Amino acid sequence: MIRSWVRPRRSLFTKYFIVLFSAVAIPLFSNGGLEAWFSYRDQREQLHEHLGLEARAAAFRIQAFIDTIRAQLGWMVQLPWTAATEDRQRLDAQRLLRQVPAVAHLTLVDGDGKERLHVSRVSLNRAGSGTDWSGDPAVAGARAARVWYGPVTSHRGSEPFMTIAVAGNRPSAGIAIAEINLKLIWDVIASIRVGRTGQAFVLDGPGRLIAHPDISLVLRGTTDAAARSLATLRDEIRTSGGTATGRDASGQRVIAAMAAVPGVDWTVVVMQPLLEAFGPIIRSLVRTGVFLFLGALFAALLAFWLARRMTGPIRLLEQGTRQIGAGHFDHRIAIDSADELGRLAAQFNAMAGELALSQERQERIARLRRFLAPQVAELVDSSGDDGVLDGRRVEVAVIFGDLRGFTAFSAGTPPEAVMEVLSEYFEGLGRVITAHGATLISFSGDGLMVLVNAPMRCPDPARAAVALAVDMQALVQSLIATWRARGYTIGFGVGAAMGPATVGRIGYASRCDYTAIGPVVNLAARLCSAAEDRQILIDAVLAEAVPGGTAVTSLGARSLKGLPAAVPVFCVACGAPAAP
Repeated sequence: MIRSWVRPRRSLFTKYFIVLFSAVAIPLFSNGGLEAWFSYRDQREQLHEHLGLEARAAAFRIQAFIDTIRAQLGWMVQLPWTAATEDRQRLDAQRLLRQVPAVAHLTLVDGDGKERLHVSRVSLNRAGSGTDWSGDPAVAGARAARVWYGPVTSHRGSEPFMTIAVAGNRPSAGIAIAEINLKLIWDVIASIRVGRTGQAFVLDGPGRLIAHPDISLVLRGTTDAAARSLATLRDEIRTSGGTATGRDASGQRVIAAMAAVPGVDWTVVVMQPLLEAFGPIIRSLVRTGVFLFLGALFAALLAFWLARRMTGPIRLLEQGTRQIGAGHFDHRIAIDSADELGRLAAQFNAMAGELALSQERQERIARLRRFLAPQVAELVDSSGDDGVLDGRRVEVAVIFGDLRGFTAFSAGTPPEAVMEVLSEYFEGLGRVITAHGATLISFSGDGLMVLVNAPMRCPDPARAAVALAVDMQALVQSLIATWRARGYTIGFGVGAAMGPATVGRIGYASRCDYTAIGPVVNLAARLCSAAEDRQILIDAVLAEAVPGGTAVTSLGARSLKGLPAAVPVFCVACGAPAAP
């Protein structure tokens, strides 16, 4: 009795420890987890907003760079072309090249589309050449929209250039066409810093790298793999609709946002390494984790101390527990105090009640054994709940067995001999069925019905059913040999099929049986009726599961009584009926 008392005391200690620990730890972890989540979400939103703001600021600065060049070109086409203004136009053009280093070439075209002046940093200047520019896209675009931005092109396969054309307020003022060296945007991009190592870069519409802090990437042109990875990053941002994570030119994981540059089909992308961007978030989560760990440690120590104090007085209840351990389940421990001892006494009283219910359940199972198949009653006993017998749909194998010639045998044989044969018959089959873990559902006269995979599940019910049918036939054939030695002419046939069926208990309040209902039951019964002595007739599902080494013969499609259509029939270990 003392041993039976020690284990409940330990389990009670564990129970109280878990309850007390949970009472402190669950709110602590819930609050800490929620705070960490909301903090993470807020900081991530701030990061996204910050990157977007940096991208828009960079786009604004690049727009200002382009607008400055456009404004300077606009001053060159304020006055109409006359002979008196040519010298002034030449001086203004030279001054423009000095003031705007990004302009590599400047061409002035009059209102008729004729070239009047061309100045350059890298080639010879010319004046009054009269070259017709009227068909040039720059002239046509400027006449249509006053300002025209050309596509980004490569100079000598590396440096990015773009053409800007600005038309005057009057057609006679002509058009100013400038070739812009975009490499100078590097100053704008290089000055952008996000955090310690965050950077920005600029791409045109097709994905060519226009500006990057590492100018060597720009000079490599569109064939460079690193530049293509930046275009891929921009595409990922467009797909996400805000910010996205990807890889920069060096393969490092980054988080990035982008903004469009108005007027030109350019995109500014601002990026920051993930480790740096999420550094504050990670540090915040680590701090939260440390606080949660310290809180959990404190909760564990407190729960341990309280649980020890609550379980210590349990020794005072030893006398009452001995009565319960002796089987006196109607005994109750009476402690009126509202402290730990009173609560403990209530738990012991509840335990006594549970034991009484358990005793009633055992008695009910004993009654079930008198009416149900042994396997079914054992399953109810092991599960402790007869709910396993409730109706349900399951895949089962159904086996029927029946003696051949039994009616004639019983009519001309003394009752004592008939009962002796049936006793040997059912006793032998009962051993075989139990050994295979199947369920004997019912037996009537000389026939019986067996279920495989209900209510006890079987890993391979089809193969188990075939093996059981073969062993049943072998057992009965050995009995038939002894019966024939006594002069009894009896045979044995088996039918089996597999498929879905509704299984469960059926009956009324004071009497019930466990059975199966469905087409598969009818099919197995019809196959048994059609089986001759020594035959095991099975359906196609079981035929596929016959283990190797067992002969299976197809008997073709047969019309069976009670079935609307012919079904394929197979015979396992078929043999000719024994001679009388």
